[in-house]
Amino acid sequence: MTWDYRAPWWLPGGQAQTIHSALWARTHTLPTPRWHRQRWDTPDQDFIDVDWLVTDVNEYVSTVTKSTQQDKTPLCVLFHGLEGSSRSHYARAWADHARQVGWRLAVPHFRGCSGEINRAPRAYHSGDHEEIGWILKRMRAQHDGPLLAVGVSLGGNALMRWAQEAADTATHAVDAVASVGSPLDLAASGHAIGRGFNRLVYTRMFLRSMKPRALAKLAQYPGLFNREALMKARDLYEFDNLFTAPLHGFQNTEDYWRRASSAPHFERVRLPALVINALNDPFVPAHSLPATDVNQRHVTWWRPAHGGHVGFAEGPFPGDVRGLPQAISDWFVRL
Repeated sequence: MTWDYRAPWWLPGGQAQTIHSALWARTHTLPTPRWHRQRWDTPDQDFIDVDWLVTDVNEYVSTVTKSTQQDKTPLCVLFHGLEGSSRSHYARAWADHARQVGWRLAVPHFRGCSGEINRAPRAYHSGDHEEIGWILKRMRAQHDGPLLAVGVSLGGNALMRWAQEAADTATHAVDAVASVGSPLDLAASGHAIGRGFNRLVYTRMFLRSMKPRALAKLAQYPGLFNREALMKARDLYEFDNLFTAPLHGFQNTEDYWRRASSAPHFERVRLPALVINALNDPFVPAHSLPATDVNQRHVTWWRPAHGGHVGFAEGPFPGDVRGLPQAISDWFVRL
């Protein structure tokens, strides 16, 4: 099975497909998704917030507060991208699709992304496979039905790093994984987003929220990093060198990007994995993607020519981005 995505004629090019889909494309036809938030304490005395999709006023009770070992309804766990959340356009699209097909949906927020600063002297990063593993283990403990994990952009790379590290044990937690628009080679993507139009638009957008989060962390832990140097950071390379890398055990940006990248390790995946990357993604250069003949026993590679970065709008103006969740869930049920 493959996905024959074709961009609409009125939405040409990766940049337009990225920006329009995130800001203006239709994400749902049912009422705006409602979420029930649950706080999970982490093993290191911190917390994450998990948003559970509510389709009925009482539905979340069995999903969140009671054992669901006998529940065979499919559960999708959606890991968001850089600075994302359950409010992101792709999360709303997944919520609408889940309501249409009767699936459960959970969106775990990476540390500090739920609207409240986390407690520990750390944040989140692209290779956070230990966090992914802890979350999925807990999801499996309370849900014995079919379980699919989907990661978008940063969340997809972290999810794939978990699948690679878990190897043969990954199927104990989930039945299959999928990544969408993920920067599998972090160095290639990091340099791409730091140049030209990407630097003017996306880098500024990300730093606009990342710097205040970092400063809030500095207020919690004075001396954690150099405030003046961070305020001067003009791209993700500099930000990661001052904040992300040292806070999470990496020597510097190069060490972080190298060790956190999933591209070199796909031969270690031992469960069904779907990897979707548009060839015109402005963040993920096509030349940086692994060869599609790597580990074909377990990994399915979809490389549509168009789609931008987590775009994939379809149909007449203003477009609809629910086709991607439909394609991924169709792939999952056919396994």
